[in-house]
Amino acid sequence: MRVLTAKFLDRSVLLGASVVLIARQYDLPSKQFWSDAMLKHPYVVVTLVCTVALFGALTPFQSYADRQRVGRRVVVRQQVLAHFGKMLAVARDAHPPVDTGDLGLHVWEIQRSLRHPLRGYLRRTVTYRLGSTPATRSFAPTKGVGVVGLCWKRNEEVSFDVQELASRLTDQQQFEAYRDARGADAVMGLTWSDFQRVSHRGAVFASPIRNRRGDFIGCVSVDARHGHEAMNVDAFWHEVNSLCSRIGQDDFDVL
Repeated sequence: MRVLTAKFLDRSVLLGASVVLIARQYDLPSKQFWSDAMLKHPYVVVTLVCTVALFGALTPFQSYADRQRVGRRVVVRQQVLAHFGKMLAVARDAHPPVDTGDLGLHVWEIQRSLRHPLRGYLRRTVTYRLGSTPATRSFAPTKGVGVVGLCWKRNEEVSFDVQELASRLTDQQQFEAYRDARGADAVMGLTWSDFQRVSHRGAVFASPIRNRRGDFIGCVSVDARHGHEAMNVDAFWHEVNSLCSRIGQDDFDVL
């Protein structure tokens, strides 16, 4: 998004400067208008010419940068799919096996908005799933909400056996009593209504994406209908953490 915005601004400046120079060439809106403008601002034409020359000269470099970005995107996506395939291999050892199309991998990035101007929220930037179901539901958690929100809050790996928790907390009264006794983190910082919306994903894992300074900038999450115990092993976490490290070295825009 940042790259598209910068590219749009570059082209807007080039186009704007070119339009003004064309208007000057053909005395639009009038010759008197430009005579007066040149008397008041004698360097305006020189400035516009330099602007067109500069941005026009940068165009080939922008094209080269675009090609480089496409190449990086292909490489990163290949690596994502390679890690995802190894996670699937672990998941299929669950009893019963996790269906290939059920496992979902999501990449989240911290964003700011008018509603969350300071602390921000987590925006799902991309989802990888081999099947068309289940449908990905809208979710934009803040710090401490959901497994990804807890990952952000703690800045460490977090996993939840949601299936087991949902089997015990079958109504709102039980849920709220459990939350009051054990704290919000015990129910992933969720309300009863939110818990009902997400409890169909019975096994959820999340690991931080950190920048070169070690700051949390997002996370990777993996979810399935079941299989928490089978996937909560070193081989699975190794693939998740390796992927987080790879994404942290690059820009979210290449995903």
